[in-house]
Amino acid sequence: MKRLLPQPVLTLVLFTVWLLLANRVSAGEVLLGGLFGLLIPHLTRSFWPGVQLRRPLLLAGFLAVVLRDIVVANLQVAILVLGPKRRLHPAFLSLPLDLENELAVTVLASTISLTPGTVTADVDPDRRTLLIHCLDVGDPEALIRRIKTRYEAPLKEILP
Repeated sequence: MKRLLPQPVLTLVLFTVWLLLANRVSAGEVLLGGLFGLLIPHLTRSFWPGVQLRRPLLLAGFLAVVLRDIVVANLQVAILVLGPKRRLHPAFLSLPLDLENELAVTVLASTISLTPGTVTADVDPDRRTLLIHCLDVGDPEALIRRIKTRYEAPLKEILP
């Protein structure tokens, strides 16, 4: 079974995303989505050596949290940008990492950059610290705690 579906979760995600992009369920779209879902994991197999998801259901919860945070951050950034400029308090923060897995560090850095108002500016060469730029920071320690609890802690369990 591992030969047919080297990354079953990726296969399912690709298939689902294709059907959502097509915006209809027809025989052709199901066939094409299934073809993409089977071929792409095989073509990208060398990029996924030893990647094991320890808690796939937690991954679904993590994705829900990230999507919710993206929507909320979009609204907050819109209010900040349309409001008076003197209310902005931009800052660079240094986020110490507890993650060991390089893929987990990459996912965390990408998640931070996907959330409007924050961007990962640098990853320390030893992968122990992220430099983050934030558009508006009230309490830097609270923001670091929030990132560590909402994003880093689940990733530590999902990608050992």
